[in-house]
Amino acid sequence: VQLQASGGGLVQPGGSLRLSCAASGSISSMNAVGWYRQAPGKQREFVAASTSGGSTNYADSVKGRFTISRDNAKNTVYLQMSSLKPEDTAVYYCHADLLFGEQWGQGTQVTVSS
Repeated sequence: VQLQASGGGLVQPGGSLRLSCAASGSISSMNAVGWYRQAPGKQREFVAASTSGGSTNYADSVKGRFTISRDNAKNTVYLQMSSLKPEDTAVYYCHADLLFGEQWGQGTQVTVSS
């Protein structure tokens, strides 16, 4: 399975971006697909995940601002980010929790700055 992340960019504080994670295989067969992020000088941290059972999970820091969704027909997971803050600046990585193991996608840079 390969994961292709896209949609990053430069946005002003308070703005919005939508990230996409396109999988080469069926996301319905994965336990969960989600997003992590890593800011400069910091450890990679969990952002959000969508499980095959239909539930979603969010880090406290993004609850109410970010929404994760999936399109099983397109094998794609989205992260809609709103009310962006400078502290959301990071490289965002797509991640899949597989039946056996896990898979990471390449990162996409999100920069929130005026």
